[in-house]
Amino acid sequence: MAKWLDTPQRYGRISRSFHWLMAALFGWQFAGALLFVSMGDNALTRFVGGSHLTLGFTLFIFVLLRGAWALANLRRRPPHPGNHGLAAIAGHALIYAVMILQPSIALLRQYGSGKPFKPYGISVMQARDYKIEWMMVPADLAHYWLGFAFLAIIVGHMTMAVLHRKLWKEDVLARMT
Repeated sequence: MAKWLDTPQRYGRISRSFHWLMAALFGWQFAGALLFVSMGDNALTRFVGGSHLTLGFTLFIFVLLRGAWALANLRRRPPHPGNHGLAAIAGHALIYAVMILQPSIALLRQYGSGKPFKPYGISVMQARDYKIEWMMVPADLAHYWLGFAFLAIIVGHMTMAVLHRKLWKEDVLARMT
């Protein structure tokens, strides 16, 4: 059981699985978005981007489960000491905030649109004959730009893992691999 739980030396199998599975799914999400921005609407962008809503919902469920798991393991997790530790905590809080905010406003827009939402064939939202405009506004204004801001945050997250290893000789990435 110990290998499944987090320890002060490294993250356990469940935390690592959440991290890398979500990284791969976010990679697919960003690939679809970047292809669409660069190539427009075509067969390839529809193929990659066609799963965007369902995958976004899946990531939302995963972030909630991952957050609950992180809180349950909080006292066992690797420590983040000093100023670098405070920056790491702030950076991770920002990542979690965006991972919750981004799909929340997308789901609000989906509900406001009156369109049905059935990820994996499970009815989450029924169709309606009318729209609720105010529910669509936050995502219409922010979902696109928040996605690209999140991509920049992730690149910063990866850059910090490399800097920890190269500049400060701290192999923080080994705790998550």
